[in-house]
Amino acid sequence: MERKDWTLMIWIVIVFGILYFVPSQAGWFQTAILSAFDLLHDYAVKHVLTCLVPALFIAGAIGVFIKKEKVMKYLGHEAKKYISYGVASVSGSILAVCSCTILPLFAGIRKRGAGLGPAITFLFSGPAINIAAIFLTMSVLGLKIGLARVTAAILLSVLVGLSMQLIFREKVDKAKLIIQESEESKISNIVLLVFFSLMIAVLVVNGLQIDKVIKYSLMGSFTVAVVGLVWWKFKDHIIQKWLEETWSFSKLILPLLFIGVFIAGFIMPLLPESLITQLVGHNTVIGNVIASVFGAFMYFSTLTEIPILQALIAKGMHAGPALALLLAGPSLSLPNMLVVRGVLGTKKTIVYVSLVIVYSTIAGLIFGAL
Repeated sequence: MERKDWTLMIWIVIVFGILYFVPSQAGWFQTAILSAFDLLHDYAVKHVLTCLVPALFIAGAIGVFIKKEKVMKYLGHEAKKYISYGVASVSGSILAVCSCTILPLFAGIRKRGAGLGPAITFLFSGPAINIAAIFLTMSVLGLKIGLARVTAAILLSVLVGLSMQLIFREKVDKAKLIIQESEESKISNIVLLVFFSLMIAVLVVNGLQIDKVIKYSLMGSFTVAVVGLVWWKFKDHIIQKWLEETWSFSKLILPLLFIGVFIAGFIMPLLPESLITQLVGHNTVIGNVIASVFGAFMYFSTLTEIPILQALIAKGMHAGPALALLLAGPSLSLPNMLVVRGVLGTKKTIVYVSLVIVYSTIAGLIFGAL
């Protein structure tokens, strides 16, 4: 057994030891633990199989089948900024993804050569501007805040991406950009287009508000079609390479996601809702900062930020902090930060999170003053 496996076992023993010996009077602790397991269970049931697993397979496919020069053409350092940031800021609009489901896709395009700025733009905008979330925001919270959300999300995603690129001035190692012809690249573009379209369709349909029988029937049909296409058109060693790449992303992302979701669930019941609504009841700098920070560190699964925000607005939350939470909440979360740190490193992650909070605060202040 490897050292990291022993470390994980030790931590599991410590956690269950604390749970066993904690006094029954410590109701807050038991409530927090139950909340953590509830959120983890809810995430596993609602998102792992239908959202995260398809996203991981897409990320693995990007790493194997998408030619590096294609990624570099649209999202790389040599691409014109209006093309790279324009594509990155709107390409996630059809995907009903949360701050966690976007991570495999972000890691995939980053690995294939996407520049830091465009990759960050895609990471921020994907969960914030998916079509289902925008229409639900408009119908539940109103047209004004719905339009403000989509406009601000696109603008902020570009600003955050440009800021990251400006701060870190990532240099291109041209030696790593040499493209080698491989057997995967010989698969026809039509086959790859159908292959990716079917997998993306699974994510798109999963985000639709339709009858569950119809939804899961469609998702199942698309999945069977992907399996059939792979069996018919791909050779065994290519399939194996795709699965290995998918497993590589899974090992990087899944453990950190589950840890982050558990911690977020533990913290949630400890936050007094009455105090939060009191602090964000006015369009002040403090109110918008609190909304942005709260949104950044809490975990919101796809579309759940809207009913949560509806409840907070009913209790007196101002429109400015509401928009700040709508911008920072879907795009960031504690699980998201842990995985981004694994991809980008600690320094870049801290700067990225800080930029999202600052820009969301500014957007909230401006919208609240209109």
